[in-house]
Amino acid sequence: MLNMHISRYVSLHRSLGRKFSEQERLLRQYADFAGRAGDRHTQVQRIYDWCHTASSQNVARHRFDAVRNFSLFAHAEDPAHEVPPAGVFGRGKRPRPTPTIIEPEQVRAIMTAVLDVAPQGTISPYTYHYLFGLLAATGLRISEALALQCNDLVEDGLIVRNGKFGKQRLITLQPSTRQALEAYLATRARLGATGNDLFVTIRGRAPHKVRAHVVFVRLARQLGYRGPTGTAGMRLHDLRHTFAVRSLESCPRDREAIAHHMAGLSVYLGHASVANTYWYLEATPVLLRDIAVASEQLYRGEAA
Repeated sequence: MLNMHISRYVSLHRSLGRKFSEQERLLRQYADFAGRAGDRHTQVQRIYDWCHTASSQNVARHRFDAVRNFSLFAHAEDPAHEVPPAGVFGRGKRPRPTPTIIEPEQVRAIMTAVLDVAPQGTISPYTYHYLFGLLAATGLRISEALALQCNDLVEDGLIVRNGKFGKQRLITLQPSTRQALEAYLATRARLGATGNDLFVTIRGRAPHKVRAHVVFVRLARQLGYRGPTGTAGMRLHDLRHTFAVRSLESCPRDREAIAHHMAGLSVYLGHASVANTYWYLEATPVLLRDIAVASEQLYRGEAA
């Protein structure tokens, strides 16, 4: 019963352009938990019990928010579905992790080290090598890169079909980046790797993004770029942060040029709003120093 309502709820959100995969995963887990108790409707105490099994407060809050939103949907059709009060497991979003700006030599070291991961003699080490290189060179999201198909590499660049909110975009490639992708495709053919996905493992399909994260973090630790388990540090997503920050650092200091550059970078990165791109101004002391200098000059000019 609950799974049937969840299917309709998920279909509704996806019809609005949302992926909704994480919410569906949580709701299916809740349905399994409640189903074992024989529940046919949402029950407040059962929601609390399920959330209390979470590994952390943050996970519990995500679970609670997902189920509470679903229960509101279900209650609108059938008052037998109970709706818990808001904010029981906390409110607000988790703050963004502090980004790590990755130096070029660190990227090269990680790309070199990944060629030694198991299983040797297969396509997998090469897949991670070229995947990490593409992320560093283009600033793609890991989900976007892993969703690429072989025929998405076209004469004009790369067609990104799996952007946020279902958006598609075409990104241009530097000649060196295109050459690297063509070298990867040649390696695929030499090793007999098949599959429609651009990046594939020995199973003929793209690795899961969690696996890509694990491989990257392990290498970062081995190379001394990140502390032991349980500590914050360099992440795979920092390749995207670094691309955006270096792009902004290279922009001319002219106000109009910066505005045009920011708008172009926002489109290139696939941001829903240019406001999301301005966040990268906080990501490095170089950009903050430039902002401080510009603010001081503006103040003195007005004061004069």
